[in-house]
Order: sequence, then C-alpha cells, then structure tokens
Amino acid sequence: MKRLTVVGMGPGGKENMTLEAHAACERADLIVGYTAYIELIGPMFPDTETLATPMMREVERCQQALERADAGSDVVMVCSGDAGVYGMASPILELAENFPEVEVEVVAGVTAAQSGSAVLGAALSHDFACVSLSDLLTPWELIERRLAAVASADFCVALYNPRSKRRADHLAKAAQIMIEAGKPPQTVCGWVRNIGREGQESGLTTLEGLKTFEADMFTTIYIGNERTRVVRGKVVTPRGYRQIEQ
Repeated sequence: MKRLTVVGMGPGGKENMTLEAHAACERADLIVGYTAYIELIGPMFPDTETLATPMMREVERCQQALERADAGSDVVMVCSGDAGVYGMASPILELAENFPEVEVEVVAGVTAAQSGSAVLGAALSHDFACVSLSDLLTPWELIERRLAAVASADFCVALYNPRSKRRADHLAKAAQIMIEAGKPPQTVCGWVRNIGREGQESGLTTLEGLKTFEADMFTTIYIGNERTRVVRGKVVTPRGYRQIEQ
C-alpha cells in the first residue's frame, strides 16, 4: 500500500504526542516537515530518514512527500499542533488528487488552542473560535470581519499568529476591533508562549492590555467571554454546571 500519513505532533515534545501519532512516525520510512519541526521530532526517531524545507515552501514540501509515497515509501508529514488546524492536511489532500494510488491518512494532534488553554486553566470551556491574525494567506479585511463577528457573539477566542515584525500592530488592531464589536475592555485574557517547549511562559492580561502586549509568532492569545474570570490564578470560563445543580 502506498501511504502518506499527515501527523499532528502537538506542541513538540514526545509527551505531548498521541500514541497514534507516535506509532505513525515510528513505522515511517521518511518523515517530512518544516525545518523547525524536523529539528524537534528528528531526535525521537534517529534511524528514520527526514526531509525538511523552510517556511514558505509548503507546496513544494507536500509535493515531495507525495512523490516519495507514490514511489513506495511509507511517508509521514508532521505539523505542530493538529494537522487539520492551520496545518498541512489541507494542501496534502488537495495535491493528492494527482496521486490516486497514494492513500492519505490524517492523525489528529493537540493544537495550541487546547494545550495553551490547559496551561492557563480552563479558558475555552464554553463555545470558542480560533482566528489567525496572519494575513499572508487571508486578506486582513476578512480577518477583521471574523474578529468582529466572534466578538459580537461573545465567543471565547484563541488567536494564532498574533504578531510578527511585518505586522507588529495586528494584535492591537484586533483588540480594538473586538472592543468596538462589544467585548468589554476588561475582558479576562491570557497568553502562552512556547507551549509545551523549553522556555514556556504564560500570563494574564485584559482585552485593553492586549493593545500593548509584546506577543510573537510563538505566542497564542486567549480572550474570554463575559463570564470568564480568574480563580486562584487560573483562567476559568464557566460552562454552567453549577447553575444546573443549584
């Protein structure tokens, strides 16, 4: 069988991978991924061939993985977090139309929204949305509409890719958009940097405070809803169970 497995490796450490993800990598002939991810996962499987490409070479990376699978190798494409959340599952499946003999499997992983929420406490215990602030592939005007929509509906929000050198003001703009759409400036927010990796940091702030917060591309931002609060230093968004029992 010609097989390519797209694996969500979680935050990056072995302890954060699912058993299914680890098993897929263990049986692989070749592990393909973004350079930084191969540097993380390569040492876990030292006897397995790896192939890495830098940022902005995603389509080339997927094409090479499919070609190797079509030639008979058992190939794994690794992504951080979950492969289906801002990951490589989508482009692999799109390109796989040209490789009808290759069976593509997708293995779920723990994405940043989940793992970072756990670091903070229970930030996403009610309805929530994930929004990436990267306008590399999505027009900023569309991102603005999505931010306003989820804010007006009082969703909890996990923000991916909050800031880079090229778009240093996107997080501040996002906070202002959400305030204008109805979220109070004092809404409880949190942040986690380098989730599950060496140098992990986290902290609390408010929606207003996000305007001046120095985030980077390794930071995930969490914005609460109107009921989110801090309990013993942990972010808690009540689901409502206590109300039912009363």
